[in-house]
Amino acid sequence: MATIEFLLNHAELPDSPTLRLDVELLLAHVLGKSRSYLHTWPERELEAQQLERFQAALVRRQAGEPVAYILGQQGFWSLQLEVAAHTLIPRPDTELLVETALASLPATPARLLDLGTGSGAIALALASERSAWRVTGVDRITEAVALAERNRARLKLTNANFIESHWFSALVGQRYQLIVSNPPYIAADDRHLAQGDVRFEPSSALVAGADGLDDIRLIIEQAPGYLEAGGWLLLEHGFDQAAAVRELFCERGFSAVQSRRDLGSHERISLGRFDNE
Repeated sequence: MATIEFLLNHAELPDSPTLRLDVELLLAHVLGKSRSYLHTWPERELEAQQLERFQAALVRRQAGEPVAYILGQQGFWSLQLEVAAHTLIPRPDTELLVETALASLPATPARLLDLGTGSGAIALALASERSAWRVTGVDRITEAVALAERNRARLKLTNANFIESHWFSALVGQRYQLIVSNPPYIAADDRHLAQGDVRFEPSSALVAGADGLDDIRLIIEQAPGYLEAGGWLLLEHGFDQAAAVRELFCERGFSAVQSRRDLGSHERISLGRFDNE
């Protein structure tokens, strides 16, 4: 008998460190209900079609595919976002980037740029918190721009927009009070690329040269040409890259260079202010 209780207790995901959560998310999605519903109505039996869909989702998860891709959505900040296999899955660590950006400028009119926006997570989180800010998100992947725009439209945020651009290539003549980015920062030979969810995520959103800093170097070098005087650049990076990123900031002439720690106490983002070009 395929009741909710039976499926919760007997579904198998051998390599998942979050087995119970994964099963609850997949089952709730198939039923179109909240996770709390599963515990309120444990005796409910699934219809044949629902059971078939759940089993298909379970097979995908058993193969290692991230739950977010199976569901087609992921929570980030206070938002529920559509995600797809051509974009990085938004992660809680990146919310530190949003928090720091919100604290870097007053809630008065300002222009912000999100480089490599993917699903639009950072840009939309900022736009949702500051109605006076105008936030532009760019990505070189056409499908990512379309995805971010769908998220914007569904969330009814009119102070954000998305355009196709390889970093700054389509932004000639534009200036911003703050530029933020969660760029690729994993080294090409990093063993973690063959483990866990990242096996299914696009390598173009993860890998940046031999030491993982190629894109960060480019952004730090070019950003001053697109910042207003006194504007800020905020970058997410690897847990062991903060010192190298701060050095790059300083070499390019940024001031007030600093790093911030994530919930795991790793230096996860670095930032600096550029006073003049």
